[in-house]
Amino acid sequence: MTFPIGWMLDNASLPIQYRAIADVAKLGSVVAEKVRSLPYAYRPAIELAVQASVDGVWNGSILSVPSQRAEHCEGVGTVPAFRRLTEYGWDKEAPPLVHTRRVLFRLLAEDTDRAMLYELTPTKPKVEEEFLLLQRRTLREAAGAALAGVGFEGDPRLRGLARRTLDRMADFLRSPLAEKPWIRVGNRQVLHPDAFPPTLNMLHLLAHMPLCQTEHYETMELLYEYLTRPLPRQELVQQVGTQMLAMPHLVLGDMLPHRNAVEDDVPAALAWLELMARLGFLRRNDHWSKMYDRFIDDCGRDGVWHPHKGLAMPKSSSAYVWPMFPLEQPHGGEERWCDVTFRIGLIARLSGRPVELR
Repeated sequence: MTFPIGWMLDNASLPIQYRAIADVAKLGSVVAEKVRSLPYAYRPAIELAVQASVDGVWNGSILSVPSQRAEHCEGVGTVPAFRRLTEYGWDKEAPPLVHTRRVLFRLLAEDTDRAMLYELTPTKPKVEEEFLLLQRRTLREAAGAALAGVGFEGDPRLRGLARRTLDRMADFLRSPLAEKPWIRVGNRQVLHPDAFPPTLNMLHLLAHMPLCQTEHYETMELLYEYLTRPLPRQELVQQVGTQMLAMPHLVLGDMLPHRNAVEDDVPAALAWLELMARLGFLRRNDHWSKMYDRFIDDCGRDGVWHPHKGLAMPKSSSAYVWPMFPLEQPHGGEERWCDVTFRIGLIARLSGRPVELR
């Protein structure tokens, strides 16, 4: 594919310029080091960083994402904020992120302190243990995903989380529940309380741990087969104790089954393709490869992507996608297409495709 590095340097924000040079163009360590300070001069990144408290936590929350109407990331939680700053190109050793790393590593522990549940802390004194276990696991996966994304694969605490997660997931994928995870409760079908399908954060964790993927080859093969299944039509609700809880972060099959899914949420489609590329699944799956090829086909001769319909910057309602998109500030000029164009180039690099610079 053709990557318009010159156009990106003329139109993209500072973080995308840096990542285009370092992650897509691969112009070499000398060039990358000369532009290493670009992400730290970007005002939206600075404004986000200074919103953290002195202990590295944003708004006393871990998972919250801003509303669609928020202009300056109001109400953002710690994991989305941390991930967004690293998507901007901030290094894990940047002073604002060092304090946050301590919080995230503590979340990896099997800590029963209710204070460590942050915004997920129950308001009632008596809560079912199954509910508490689910909330702790959700926070651990999110923290682990954020830490893996900045290069902590070799840390024994993160490797321990990945191993436990893979073992539970493998047990589920080998069990009859993987084929029929639904039970009827009243007049609705819900997920069995013992079902342990992968989550987006689990996939993000594994996607950024290539050595772990190699060490658990058999489980990764089971995961690939599972992710290529047709997505069920049932709503994602699971029985947890006596409660029925919405579980929108669960993945029960192919999240990109057809072209309409791409058109409905372009950023989420790119996030899925990037995950599959990092997991090594994109290059071996013809269907996903065709979905990606269509993104390339939508790029002009100059290599710049444009949407089929309308002239607005693509948007997504996905909490997982928020830290990744858009890295540009919404405007009406050519910079509207920088985010998607950058992701197309990044996915090409991650999947081993040749990239021609323009």
